[in-house]
Amino acid sequence: MLPSNKGRKCKLVTVTGVPGVGKTTVLTAAMAACSERGASVQHVNYCDIMFQEAKAKGLVKERDSMRRLSVKQQVSLQLMAAKKIFAKASKSNVILDTHMFIRTPDGYMPGIPSWVGELLQPDAIVLLEADPEEISRRRTKDAAIRTREADSAAKVQEHQLLGRAGAAALSVQTGCTVAIAQNREGAHLEAAKIIADLFKRCD
Repeated sequence: MLPSNKGRKCKLVTVTGVPGVGKTTVLTAAMAACSERGASVQHVNYCDIMFQEAKAKGLVKERDSMRRLSVKQQVSLQLMAAKKIFAKASKSNVILDTHMFIRTPDGYMPGIPSWVGELLQPDAIVLLEADPEEISRRRTKDAAIRTREADSAAKVQEHQLLGRAGAAALSVQTGCTVAIAQNREGAHLEAAKIIADLFKRCD
């Protein structure tokens, strides 16, 4: 028997990628492509919703401080945010912008643990990837704007491989599809098209 959420008319597409992969640029283009095609899609950022909850509770003052919260605190925030996202996805098509794994002081934490996956029942996961060397360079450039770890290419690759493993596990758990979109330098529109095309067949 299929989960009840699989019968909904609205689509929930989860887009993940490590920090510095260029997710914001690709998603901006994907939303524009959906709009041009007449597809009504809402862009929802999981971390933004978690941040709003954390800030209201006085846990953080800036978004990039989120990854330094304890795993217990983040799990609590994840659950609160998941309920809000579920409500949105029940009423409209959603592109859920998130991370498959988040680096914390205690190690990598799943951005979409099993209890969140069971609740959201995404229709598809898109793994946004890029060359690890390029991501490492992008993070260095972003250092003046955002607080990001200046990881080596090897650590970036490790993070991306964990993302693939997490997507595979979530796919098996929920029955959703998995697509990999490469955000090559100067070719973000190609990656955006992969995302937008998933909304062609909204029932």
